[in-house]
Amino acid sequence: MSRNNGSKKPVGFATHVTAGGIAGACEALTCQPLDTIKVRMQLSRSGRLPGTKPRGFFATGTYIVRRETPLALYKGLGAVLSGIVPKMSIRFASFEAYKTALADPETGNTSMGNIFIAGLGAGTTEAVAVVTPMEVVKIRLQAQQHSLADPLETPRYRNAGHAVYTIVREEGFSTLYRGVSLTALRQATNQGANFTVYQEAKKFAQRLQPGVEELPSYQTMMIGLLSGAAGPLSNAPIDTIKTRLQKSTATPGSSALSRIMTIAREMWIQEGVKSFYKGLTPRILRVAPGQSVVFAVYERVSGMIERMRPSTGGDAYSE
Repeated sequence: MSRNNGSKKPVGFATHVTAGGIAGACEALTCQPLDTIKVRMQLSRSGRLPGTKPRGFFATGTYIVRRETPLALYKGLGAVLSGIVPKMSIRFASFEAYKTALADPETGNTSMGNIFIAGLGAGTTEAVAVVTPMEVVKIRLQAQQHSLADPLETPRYRNAGHAVYTIVREEGFSTLYRGVSLTALRQATNQGANFTVYQEAKKFAQRLQPGVEELPSYQTMMIGLLSGAAGPLSNAPIDTIKTRLQKSTATPGSSALSRIMTIAREMWIQEGVKSFYKGLTPRILRVAPGQSVVFAVYERVSGMIERMRPSTGGDAYSE
């Protein structure tokens, strides 16, 4: 994040893009298994029969490993890596752009409310630019329950590139943007909460340590862990409905809103209110550590890049 110190030069746009991209790649490699388990739990219809319980987090992970080998936990990784680097670059760069635009022209500081708005804008921007098509492809790949140990089990989608080609050929380009409204709503609320909690918690930590400009990585990771949990807790039903919408094929003549309402109604009638929170545990376990990694790597990489830049005077930049 950019500094609030008049002796510091503004952090360059290229720094946000580069540091954000590297942070995103590290997050994907670390947390993909948790995301695969989350998606399988959200798509699962287990627990619908009387007297049965939905398959839990560890049971789902064990089932995937036993049925499809441990590598199956990384299904969809290609789609994630190809999307998360530009996603994180766009997230941090757009957030800083919105935050700067909303800053007080006299002090250069951005209020907590405007930080939340900047986060909303960053989440919406990344959802439209990258996240929606990436998640459609990722979910299609993760939903395939084929064993990677059995060469005779041929999946419908072989990899991310083949999935994009097949989806566009059979269902049309617009399918890659199925659920864009829900994805934008989810990402907007995620990043609004994420950046607000992160920046306010970071300011609080810095006030407790006068004279410390760059927090230690373990403190940045703890703050990122806290901020990362805020989004999933606020929008779990949106994410579950979005996942089911993007997994399904379109019904001719039906609008996106009617499909969303149909999915929500069926979940309510057939599975109950708890179904809207399926996958919440692995989602928090995926997103919170992911944000912990993202912010720690981002702060470290951006700091290294800025220290390599020539030292010049600059205007104050808001925290």
